[in-house]
Amino acid sequence: MRALAYLTVAMLSLGLAACSPTFRNHGYIPPEEDLQELVVGIDTRSSVEDVVGPPTAGGVLEGGNYYYVRSTVKTIGPRRPEVIDRQVLAISFDGNGVLDNIESFGLEDGRVVALTRRVTDADLTNVTFIRQLLGGIGQVSPDFGGG
Repeated sequence: MRALAYLTVAMLSLGLAACSPTFRNHGYIPPEEDLQELVVGIDTRSSVEDVVGPPTAGGVLEGGNYYYVRSTVKTIGPRRPEVIDRQVLAISFDGNGVLDNIESFGLEDGRVVALTRRVTDADLTNVTFIRQLLGGIGQVSPDFGGG
């Protein structure tokens, strides 16, 4: 009977522990003291990296802007993780690589971007996968031999 009581207490404890939230931090945002050292119109890419460190992400093109991103994610048991805080620091440069602007954005500044899928219509109505697979047998192109 005593073993059953211990087992019950252990199961309840594990159940409650599974329901407690866990928090994870991802990414890096430079501290405000470091950002105060940067001077718009004076600092360059290399001096910005020396002061605040390399960016989390850079612009798409060579010589693009610097982006520092930090997120806090909360997970409760088997539920889907939820982003509860996100900060983005954008440091932009002019055409000569001189510091142009420093902006900070939070999760409240973001917006949901709907991604669309563009699919070409192949007019394959009523054609099964097996029919498509078997339909290609015997249809060899003239350059098949690679010659």
